[in-house]
Amino acid sequence: MPGNPFWRVEADGVNLVFVHVPEPKTTKNRLHLDLVPQEATQAEELARLQSLGAHLQDDRRTRTPGGWLILTDPENNEFCLEMGE
Repeated sequence: MPGNPFWRVEADGVNLVFVHVPEPKTTKNRLHLDLVPQEATQAEELARLQSLGAHLQDDRRTRTPGGWLILTDPENNEFCLEMGE
């Protein structure tokens, strides 16, 4: 939609939202994923991701605004785990 600050693409049950950010690129990775669990609680998905090598960097579940967790994968790429829908 013209003037919209983000773009959403959905395919086969996967939603990708693309958002322009004003900050300059500072690292090799400019793709940031926010994961939303569909068939598990946020706590269950956190445990699954940690078993795969993810590391919790910041817990924002009790902050305002909040509700998400910031994690990094084994290669130190940051991503967020949102609350389920």
